[in-house]
Parts: sequence; structure tokens; C-alpha cells
Amino acid sequence: MSKKEENGLLFIWIVSVVATLGSLYFSEIRHYEPCKMCWVQRIFMYPIVIMTTIAFIQKNARIAVTTAVFAIMGGSVSLYHYGIQKLSFLAESAPSCGAVSCTGQYINWLGFITIPFLALTAFILIAGASFYLMKASKTTN
Repeated sequence: MSKKEENGLLFIWIVSVVATLGSLYFSEIRHYEPCKMCWVQRIFMYPIVIMTTIAFIQKNARIAVTTAVFAIMGGSVSLYHYGIQKLSFLAESAPSCGAVSCTGQYINWLGFITIPFLALTAFILIAGASFYLMKASKTTN
């Protein structure tokens, strides 16, 4: 495994760990109950931590394809979730989310940073690093 591949895997792992710990901070320490869409985003983020941990130990950069798929799917959910929070025409047609509304905003830093925005940022970083890792793997093979 080249140094570029190793650094790419490490970057994906760090971003996914920070995102996972951030979500756990909001739910377990701040006691913000996650809505259904937040749970779906977690379903796509949490496995990335485990996958990249194992891939790093095994020196397996091919996991980038899987992390890219998880990041694109999770990012799509995050983008929609952010949209229903910030765009009134989407909020009006938002699905019922159960006990906690998916349109609610526990945080709204600087007028645009919400929890789905933070998740979307992490998914974009992971997807970008995954594509970089795929490219780096092709040049070394």
C-alpha cells in the first residue's frame, strides 16, 4: 500500500469517527432525539468507521469503492434532509417522521449549519477521499 493510499484511508477513518462521535454527542450528551432520517444517515456513517478500521489494518485500499457507495447514499439522504429543513416547498411535502420531526433543527449555527448539513459535509469529504483513493490505487497497480 502506498503512502497516498494509507493517508486516504486514514482521512476517511478520521472523518467517519468524528461524524460518529458528533452524532453520539448530540444524542447521548445533549439528549437530542434523532429523527428517522437522522437514523438512516447514521446507518450509512457508522459502518464506514468499522470498514476503514479493518481496511487500514489489512492494508486494503479497495474498500474505497464501498465507502464511496455508502457516502453517496448517506449524502443523498443528508441532502434531502437538509432540504426539508431549509426549503419551504420541500418542508411542506416532508414525510411524517414519527415522534421527532425531520424538519426540526436542534442546531442552526450561522443560520445554515444544521445536523444534516454536518452529516452531508462528512459524506462529501468521505466520497471525495474515496474517489481519490480509487484513483491512487489504480496508479499503483
